[in-house]
Amino acid sequence: MDEETRYEAVRSRDARFDGEFFFAVETTGIYCRPSCPAVTPKRHNVRYYPTSAAAQRSGFRACRRCRPDAVPGSAEWNTRADTVARAMRMIDDGVIDREGVAGLAARLGYSARQVQRQLTAELGAGPVALARARRAHSARVLLQTTALPVTEIAFAAGFASVRQFNDTIRDGYGTTPTALRAAAPRGPRGPRGPRGPVTPSTGLPLRLAHRGPCPTGPVFDLLAEEAVPGIEEVTGAPGTRVYRRTLRLPHGTGVVAVDERPGGPRRTATGGIRHGGWLDARLRLTDPRDLTTAVQRLRRLFDLDADPYAVDERLGADPRLAPLVAARPGLRAPGTADPDELAVRALLGPADVRRLVARYGKALDAPSGTLTHLFPEPAVLAAAEPGGLLGALTTALADGTLRLDAGADRDTAHRALLALPGMDPGTAATIRARALGDPDAAPDALPDPPGAPGAPGPGVPDAWRPWRAYALWHLWAAGRPPHTVATPCPRPAPEPHTPTESP
Repeated sequence: MDEETRYEAVRSRDARFDGEFFFAVETTGIYCRPSCPAVTPKRHNVRYYPTSAAAQRSGFRACRRCRPDAVPGSAEWNTRADTVARAMRMIDDGVIDREGVAGLAARLGYSARQVQRQLTAELGAGPVALARARRAHSARVLLQTTALPVTEIAFAAGFASVRQFNDTIRDGYGTTPTALRAAAPRGPRGPRGPRGPVTPSTGLPLRLAHRGPCPTGPVFDLLAEEAVPGIEEVTGAPGTRVYRRTLRLPHGTGVVAVDERPGGPRRTATGGIRHGGWLDARLRLTDPRDLTTAVQRLRRLFDLDADPYAVDERLGADPRLAPLVAARPGLRAPGTADPDELAVRALLGPADVRRLVARYGKALDAPSGTLTHLFPEPAVLAAAEPGGLLGALTTALADGTLRLDAGADRDTAHRALLALPGMDPGTAATIRARALGDPDAAPDALPDPPGAPGAPGPGVPDAWRPWRAYALWHLWAAGRPPHTVATPCPRPAPEPHTPTESP
């Protein structure tokens, strides 16, 4: 996008571009999202930034009206597979908070200096600044939605010291943590609503923002069909269902509930329609340091950082898909909250998955209704059942030969999957599509090595690129996938609050 196009998006308050870029106003020292309802600034006073961190690094503070730090993430990071995109996915997952810049660089296979140079050149901010902006937003959510002491919030958000926390909040929001908490809406939306203080043990209310339309019915249909007793459940009638599951996180465990009924679209302050909305969720954590990581994993599960406009434009041009796209605009390609778990489940039928959970799953210290266990870790399964393809897969996951985390290189992981004895291309492509979030993966479209991963196969037209995974989900959701196209994921037999924006 050139500056003229960006300014037109700002002038029209077009929320389709929220998260794709940010604009700052030199005369006010504030940066905003494109859909900010404030008076449009003069063109010569506007500067544009690819990330909120870049705007903060240039000395601008976040707008208190549009809260630019709360927008959906850029769809570009999920679509691209280069070093910068992988780094952004890992930063959002909290890798720098846990392992530092050196750990991020090691995962990428570069030196820390090379990573710094690449991110700064493209995004206007290095890894530390990007992680700092993410911590600031997590801290604001905790300040305004919980009754946790300010000192505890500082460390829960990933800051190394209270002084660093205070300085970051002051730089990013132009106020102190205490004043930021005081500015939170009171009553149902404040940290002390009608039911008393909200704490991580009672659950954090969240709004998981998305851009564009987001039909949730097909995603919840799939989650209901795949639900494994003990670790997940879907309750309620279609249209008002709730998905709940357990999460294994770096510092502890979590239990999440996500509502099917989306929030929005909403009217803007100028009377226009704001493109996008949110999913209401509630997250219960044993350690609040896992907030950012848990939210990012939920966003990947529901594909909330997608760009539905780009997907629908390409697929809607195909005569076979046009009616399906028109019927379900913005359809998402579900991912997973736990890539290692998804890989194991892609190999097995529902009965075997239930057996593994019952026999090897780790029991929660405090069960939440029917949710009683975590899915067993790869190392546990590798030691307990070392034979066959399951043993080969879990061993590779446990020893790091195969990586499926947020920053994994998709082609490298795909080759490692196909190298496992007994792995078929369809299952490998299913794992690539859902565990690695590749929007162009298709179960019958990835050849065996030495062919290039991602080359088109029979039944999956090249015209659907780079959104072939979305095309297959449209066919699946329509209930009539052709025989030449495999379903996006093995389908097991069906089993007989007050929100705020998320970090």
